[in-house]
Amino acid sequence: MMKEIKIDTEYITLGQFLKLAEVIQTGGMAKWFLGEYVVFVNDEQDQRRGRKLYPGDRVNIPDFGIYLVM
Repeated sequence: MMKEIKIDTEYITLGQFLKLAEVIQTGGMAKWFLGEYVVFVNDEQDQRRGRKLYPGDRVNIPDFGIYLVM
């Protein structure tokens, strides 16, 4: 099941997204999380916490879920 994550800005960084989606508890955990887990943005692996996500982007984190940025 795909979870929808609504943002109120033009874009959100992958690090901010992980916190908003409640995958991590604090923004400081983003670097560690991206070093330990594989993350796919629109079916391409991307571990950059500064990666900009826009509405319509799909984030797939195996074992956590698939998310759609709204």
